[in-house]
Amino acid sequence: MLILTRKIDQGIIIAGNIHVRVLGVERDRVKIGISAPREVTVLRDELVERDQRNNAKKEGGNTHSADAASTAKKQEETATKQEETPATGS
Repeated sequence: MLILTRKIDQGIIIAGNIHVRVLGVERDRVKIGISAPREVTVLRDELVERDQRNNAKKEGGNTHSADAASTAKKQEETATKQEETPATGS
């Protein structure tokens, strides 16, 4: 794992086309912005983990990461569409 320190309005670029920027810090929360091509899936890890646990319960202990990731992706896409605002170039 690469660990970096960034200040507000600083960011990193991954693979030349994924931009991650620190937008704000309030108490114990960091607000980040992610700009990535549509074909790149961006998921919050807690959604994937929750879906893996739920699938394991339904299927008697077997986790299917692809199913969990698919469900989490759909949820994340729905949330993103509801919260989506135009990104500014930098």
